[in-house]
Parts: sequence; C-alpha cells; structure tokens
Amino acid sequence: MTTKFKLTHVMKFLLPSLLGIFLFMIPIPNPLGDGVSIPIAILSTFLQDNIGSLIPAIMTILIIVTATATLVAKLFKPTFIIQQPFLNNLFNVSITWVFIRLFGAIFAVMTLYQIGPELIWEPNTGGLLLADGGLLSILFSVFLFAGLFLPLLLNFGLLELFSALLTKLMRPLFKLPGRSSIDALASWLGDGTIGVLLTNKQYEDGYYTKKEAAIIGTTFSVVSITFSLVVITEIGLESYFLPFYGTVALSGIAAAIILPRIPPLSRKPDTFINGQVREKNDEAIPTGQSPLSFGFSKAVEQGRKNSSVGIFFKDGMKNVLDMWLGVAPVVMAIGTIALVIAEHTPIFSYLGYPFIPLLELLQIPEAQAASETIVVGFADMFLPAIIGSGIESELTRFVIACLSVSQLIYLSEVGGLILGSKLPLSLFNLFVIFLLRTLITLPIIVAIAHLIF
Repeated sequence: MTTKFKLTHVMKFLLPSLLGIFLFMIPIPNPLGDGVSIPIAILSTFLQDNIGSLIPAIMTILIIVTATATLVAKLFKPTFIIQQPFLNNLFNVSITWVFIRLFGAIFAVMTLYQIGPELIWEPNTGGLLLADGGLLSILFSVFLFAGLFLPLLLNFGLLELFSALLTKLMRPLFKLPGRSSIDALASWLGDGTIGVLLTNKQYEDGYYTKKEAAIIGTTFSVVSITFSLVVITEIGLESYFLPFYGTVALSGIAAAIILPRIPPLSRKPDTFINGQVREKNDEAIPTGQSPLSFGFSKAVEQGRKNSSVGIFFKDGMKNVLDMWLGVAPVVMAIGTIALVIAEHTPIFSYLGYPFIPLLELLQIPEAQAASETIVVGFADMFLPAIIGSGIESELTRFVIACLSVSQLIYLSEVGGLILGSKLPLSLFNLFVIFLLRTLITLPIIVAIAHLIF
C-alpha cells in the first residue's frame, strides 16, 4: 500500500495527524492535579492557573473590540474590512448579531466592574460566565490551544482516512459522513466546545452540508468525561460514575440515531454552504480498492498539500480569532440572559410542569422537584445538578444527572457556541432539539435507573 508514496509524503500525513490525536484525544496523567486529562485541557488549565486573574479583563476587551468593529463594519463599511474575506465574514454580520454583540459588550463591562443591576453581574449569572475560573475564562484558554492546533486534525489527512473507513457505518446509522466520527471522539475525550469548533470549521470549508453540520453540532458535540464527573459528584453519586456514563452514552446514541430522522433536523437542506448539493456517489470507494487503501491514499495526498509551517500557524491563529471574537460575545449575551431568567424568574419551573405527569408515569420519586430541573438545563447544564442535589431519592438524582448531560444543548456553552458559529441552527431550533433530546433520552435513563436502584 505504501509503495505508491515516498516515505516523506507518508510522514507528512502521519506525524501531524498522530500529534493531533495525542493533543485532542489521548488522556494522560494530569501533572496539574489528580486523574487524567487530554493535553489540550492540561495546557488550558496551566494558562488559567498562571494568568487566570487577567482573563476576565482580556475577554471583556475582546468582546468590546468585536462590538466596536461590528458597528464600524455595518455603519461605515471600510474597505480594509469589506475587502478582506476573513474580516468581512467576522464583522459584517446581520443586524440581529449586531445587537447580540452590543449586549454582550454591555454585560461584560457591567460584570467586570460590577456596575448596574446586580442580577446581571452576580456570581450565578454574568459572574458565572466572566469571573476568574468562569466559562469565558475556560473558553479563552481552550480556544487558544484548540484553535491553534486544530489544523493538525483537519488539514493533514486524518479526516480523509476516517471518512473512507467509517462512512459505511456512519451513513446508515446517523446519516453522516465517516469524518464526523472525529468530531464525536474529540468531544467525548476532550470537550463539547471542541466538537462544535471542528464541525463549524468543516462546514465553512465545504465538507459538511447544512443538514450534516446541524446533526453533528446537536448530537455529536457531547459532554466530556471530565465534566460529566463534575456533574455526578455535585449530585452526590460519584460511586455510580460507570453506570452513569454508560447510561449517558446509550441514551446519547439513541438520540443521535433518532433525531436526524425527524424535524427540525430532517428538514434542513442537504446542501453545502455555497448552495451546492452533495453528489450521491462522492463518498463511494473506487472499485478494486479497500476502504483502508483508498482512505490512506487520500490521507497522504492531503498531507502532501500542507507542508508550510507558516500557513499552519496562520490558519491556527485565524481559528483562534474567529472563536475569541465571534463566539465570546454571543456566550456572554445569550448566556447571561438565560441565567438571569433561570435564577430570577419561575419560567423554567413553569416549563417543567408538563413533565410532572410523565415523571409520575415513569415512577420517579419526588416528581415535582425533579420537574423543576428538566427545562432549566437549557440555560446551563450544571443548574439541574445544583437544584437537584437536595432531592433525597438517589434514583431521582441519578436520572437528573444523566438527563442534564444527555440534553446537550445548553445556552451557557454549547448552545451559545452554536449560535455564535455559522452552523444553520436558530435559537428556536435549539430549544426544540433540546426538548426532543429530553423526550428521547428520559425513558431510557429511567429504565436503567430502575434497574440500578
């Protein structure tokens, strides 16, 4: 198989791809704490430990820069922005996103200096996002290292190899190309945000159709093992981690099989970002070649195209800026609003009432208390665990923990990232998918919980 290629060409595929797998997918002993973690997460934690107190101010500046540049682009249309595709794509956005970025900047300034209404900047709302150790501090460092090294996974042939190897599995099960398996692995072992970033980048580069990108972003950007452990610990059931994560995986696979076959995902157009339709046989393996040999040849061919170190870092820094400037304001704006609603209004509790009869039918103890945790997960994945930690029934707490992780779409992180990306999903789409994930995964989770407790 390798006789067709020079050793140097094979190495241009293998070495960067193996380094990417190591950085994004291989858990190693964590030198900064207990347990194991992936290298990207360790680098992120190291940066937070050393400059953590400065990050809220840095993120506020970046969010203000985004809002200001967006206003300049919309009002004055300067040539240095409009004629540069990268800057035009980043700052020349629709009027809806102009207002979202402005609100993001206002909320960031209010939170950083703790001015204005306290409900905006208190620890459980804006502070949860911007404070030292908050979500935006984590995203700052994750975006820096993940964005910089993302080309190792994307540009050197790894996706071409997996596309050939796994399409026959991914297409019938999930209606997705084989390369999407890398998104799932990176999310599972690393972080759901990395999965969204991978998906958005490949969608923009024309590898996924709108339907495929929407499916991957809402079904494959799964919660990491690390954060799942935080959730089960908060709920007081850490000794049940293995059955907990097994339940999450099983229910997540069920949701990933069902959701692409029903609206709204089934109705997304199967066209690329430029409007072209995917050809029926564009993933077919040529006659006389095995998936492995064909995938390897395509991978080596792709690796040969990307030998410039300068272009590698240029692409990486573009990823970083796109994430920092494009995503952070959305997370700050929509995340703060969602958390204010969750903390200071009974809206999410009211939305949970219709689930009480279902929970009672499924024989869940303390059904009313459990119902209050179901829809609040749309605002933030950690809120159900906090609210549900006081419930006495271990079975109910187990269900709450599993469901909060399986619901996946929460505005303070993954949902906000999706809305800030180019993925073709609206806020209404996300809420409907959140409810559908809840209805699909809840019976599976409850059935397993009754077997355990």
